[in-house]
Amino acid sequence: MSIFIDETTKFVYQGLTGSQGRFYGKLNREYGTQVVAGTNPKKAGTDVDGVPIFASVAEAVKETGATGSCIFIPAPGVRGAVMDAAEGGVTFIVVITEGVPAHDEAWFFNELRRNYPDVALLGPNCPGIISPGKANVGITAGHIAKPGGPVGIVSRSGTLTYQALWELKANDIGVTTCVGIGGDPVPGTSFIDCLQAFEADPETKAVMMIGEIGGSAEEEAAEFIKTSMTKPVASYIAGVTAPPGKKMGHAGAIVSGGKGTARAKMEALEDAGVRVGLNPTEAGDLMAEIVKTL
Repeated sequence: MSIFIDETTKFVYQGLTGSQGRFYGKLNREYGTQVVAGTNPKKAGTDVDGVPIFASVAEAVKETGATGSCIFIPAPGVRGAVMDAAEGGVTFIVVITEGVPAHDEAWFFNELRRNYPDVALLGPNCPGIISPGKANVGITAGHIAKPGGPVGIVSRSGTLTYQALWELKANDIGVTTCVGIGGDPVPGTSFIDCLQAFEADPETKAVMMIGEIGGSAEEEAAEFIKTSMTKPVASYIAGVTAPPGKKMGHAGAIVSGGKGTARAKMEALEDAGVRVGLNPTEAGDLMAEIVKTL
């Protein structure tokens, strides 16, 4: 199971015939991503801007050799689309769609773990993944990312994913891969999944991690960093001023029982040796300091 992509990775875009899928599919193609097929059972045999449309992912994989899928299907159809992709033979599924029912997320997350263990799932409700200068899958603006490494980014917040890329570019720092894991309660890819991948990746020399209030994912990541990572990490946790007990934006961003606060997450990360910024710009500056020492 790998989260990495490049200019050779071929993708099927489920929902390419919809307005959002067509818009971002075109932008991703212009960036360099190999968008080789789309799916829509009612429009099989047609094309979107020259990209052929198939009835299923299995047919698209058979004809194009695609190994990845990007889903722009409306929320009620995501469960079926994920299984169409897994059953169709891809090994990486990126779900951009937000508003997917938590019950559906939990169902297909566990279905993939049980029956398709070699399939990596990113999202739902995420901006996608970009390997700057090589490939961009999802809704991230390509021009804000500087290619060439040495920093990997993993972010739970969509908007702050973009700011992290911009802060590094402003410091003239390149990025190997930037992964937006999404803020829903059942993310297909976790902080730890990405940290493990970056730790093993020879091109990534340091990692920027963007978290937010709610849940315990950041504390779990801090424990992993403390025990299993050799590469330096800088971080920012959004939601310092969020009042306890209030749901803030993402379905996963809720503080309850004194747990999941930004301060608790920051303390856990600092205890693991992570350099934590009080705002995104400060986190970017901390990473710039780290890069100078590499």
